[in-house]
Amino acid sequence: MLKWIANLFKSLNANQNPAEMAHALALGVMLGFMPKNNALWYLILVFFMFVRINKPTYLLTLLVVSYFAWIFDPLFSSIGYEVLTFKPMESVFAFLVDVPFVGFTKFNNTIVMGSFLLGLVCYIPFYVLGYFFVKFWRAKIAPGFIKSPLYKAVQNLPVIGKIFEAFEERF
Repeated sequence: MLKWIANLFKSLNANQNPAEMAHALALGVMLGFMPKNNALWYLILVFFMFVRINKPTYLLTLLVVSYFAWIFDPLFSSIGYEVLTFKPMESVFAFLVDVPFVGFTKFNNTIVMGSFLLGLVCYIPFYVLGYFFVKFWRAKIAPGFIKSPLYKAVQNLPVIGKIFEAFEERF
């Protein structure tokens, strides 16, 4: 875990494309919302591990959002219920349940469907937020933080020193 955090700081300060980190943040939020007990979650997880994204950002965001996602379960359930009981789509969903592999995705669960759809809707705002955060971090926060006395004091601590080594590589 400490290595993931150190790699996250390295990539925040590296010359890596900000879009890769923003994409990883948005995908981590989308997967963090979804319950982990269905094949759809695993398909999305594995598929996006082979796309060019920042893996530490992806995995840390996924872990953090997953920890707090249960708070939104009533919202996910209500969104999923509205979608699954939408009259024009009921016959399509009834047909999809009978398809052998599609049943393993548990899309007919209201929480799975609601969290998936809300994750898709939230993808673009989190992408934009992540992109501008990386730009802001590189332009304003990192240079000021390197010059601060707090950085110099904490840099000598053994555990936290590894994380701060990531800053030194860039500045």
